[in-house]
Amino acid sequence: MNRTINAAVYETHGNPADVLNIETQPWPTPASDEAVVQMRAAPINPADLNQIEGKYPVRSQLPATPGFEGAGVVVDLGKSVKSLTVGALVILPHNLGTWRDAVSVKASELVTVPSEIDPVHAAMLKINPMTAWRLLHDYVDLETGDWLIQNAANSAAGRAVIQIAHDLGYKTVNVVRREELVDELRAEGGDVVLVDGENLREEVKNATNSAAIRLGLNAVGGDSALRLANCLAPGSTVVTFGAMSLRPLKIPNGLLIFKDLRFRGIWINKWYNNATMDERMEAFRQLFEMAKRGLLKTKVEKAYPLSEAKTAVAHAAQGKRSGKIIFEFGA
Repeated sequence: MNRTINAAVYETHGNPADVLNIETQPWPTPASDEAVVQMRAAPINPADLNQIEGKYPVRSQLPATPGFEGAGVVVDLGKSVKSLTVGALVILPHNLGTWRDAVSVKASELVTVPSEIDPVHAAMLKINPMTAWRLLHDYVDLETGDWLIQNAANSAAGRAVIQIAHDLGYKTVNVVRREELVDELRAEGGDVVLVDGENLREEVKNATNSAAIRLGLNAVGGDSALRLANCLAPGSTVVTFGAMSLRPLKIPNGLLIFKDLRFRGIWINKWYNNATMDERMEAFRQLFEMAKRGLLKTKVEKAYPLSEAKTAVAHAAQGKRSGKIIFEFGA
């Protein structure tokens, strides 16, 4: 086994392609309660780029290795670890920095993944599919046949919402910005897919037979979020989990007075911090069951080796991609 690893490191905040460098570091040695995980795959999420830029609520001590998400294989165990075996595929905790060849981590913080699930897909279950699962379970009690509406439906979280909702028997109105996404999202299980615009409310009414929609999922903010809120039934809930437009959500008084809408937010890091290990594992069990059936596969546009980190983060920062940019590590 080679005795060094490569790791992506930034020493100052700034444009990721400028401040990110690859460093050689010693091969990790596990403490007695730790496991060494050799990375297989790690995605580049917007939160990763924001953290490198210094625009994220969580700031690591510098110099830091980015990467909130990833999966790898256990290759070494500390002497007191009984809960894991060498060779197990695991999902890593979110406070660690996954953009490196291998890392030592507390065994109790690792989530073991069923062997039927591909490491690339396992690497991307923790943030977007888990956010989607929480969005559909924690805010409105939905029943079979109930409708929900979401913007940014072609995002990784949006696609996970479509697949999970479809699996649970809920119906989705999916709002996108590009006409060419309509058929694609319908094929993934989206009941209604509409291009965002001034007539959204009428189009939603027509497409759903004026169904009462009680849950709105907002990842965009600005005017898009307002159009979403206008499609909802009185007493409904809007949950915001992203701000792609970088525009604030401005709520007219009438939506509060006459429609009594509720506006909530979710940050999945906070959910992980507050959830017990049992609560986390219960949710992961459900996601794993779906993943085994071929669902929740996050689309990948391109995989890069870690040595091309600068090119990879520049690619990930571009809009209108067809899927995630990820790092893949040699087996």
